[in-house]
Amino acid sequence: MGFSAQLSAPESPIELRVPGMTETFTVALCPGATIESDEGSIEIPSLYVLTTELTWNLYDIYVYKLDEPEEGTQADAISRPSKPYVPPDRGFGHDGYPAIGMTRQAAQGFCEWLSLKSGLEVRLPTADEWTYLAASDTSDQPLDAFAWFEENAEHTTHPVSEKNPNRFGLFDMQGNAAEWVMTDTRKPIAYGGSYRDDAESCTAQSSQKEVNAWNQSDPQIPKSQWWLADCSWVGFRFVIDAKSVDPKILEELMYVTNETD
Repeated sequence: MGFSAQLSAPESPIELRVPGMTETFTVALCPGATIESDEGSIEIPSLYVLTTELTWNLYDIYVYKLDEPEEGTQADAISRPSKPYVPPDRGFGHDGYPAIGMTRQAAQGFCEWLSLKSGLEVRLPTADEWTYLAASDTSDQPLDAFAWFEENAEHTTHPVSEKNPNRFGLFDMQGNAAEWVMTDTRKPIAYGGSYRDDAESCTAQSSQKEVNAWNQSDPQIPKSQWWLADCSWVGFRFVIDAKSVDPKILEELMYVTNETD
């Protein structure tokens, strides 16, 4: 898919924290655009975008129910992943590393959970949105400057934001972990390539469909809806439509972050 658009710089990223949680997350407000693609004009809305791939620090809260109230009080009704039967980080690293190996359904479940907790409308990006956000002004840099891929990654993911960000202030859009997007295809698709892919497979247009081999050794019958037993290279980041954001809610989340604990 070929894109052409005038890219403008985002506003400064903002750090948010949901009340009752200790972990923060940072989003950048990325301007919308009308994109000319091979399929015609596509409108990309202004989006708050997670500046890094989602890390275990935040995903663990969702998986292990670390946000649930004390016993005897009412918990939320959000479905949670099954507890992983092997270390989900595959020994690559946990604190500050991208969360990997979840199904796209699990990624969507996380977005629903964070939406409930934060009051924001959190979701996965569409394929067009993701490609637009990834297709920034890194063309004058070698891939090694902003991506972990087969040549430099040493067969593992790395902590997020160690490489240069793109013009939107987003880290690791190419390489490190491939990222789930929303499409209308039956098979889930991840974009951007990963630490195990060569340079030609780590571009803004690079995509890979989930195949059976990604979950071949899962002993559960039926296969887990939450985890991919044989996929150590797919994660995700989320977006929030800027028009959907209540300024008061955003201010409250920013205020909590700035409080002295």
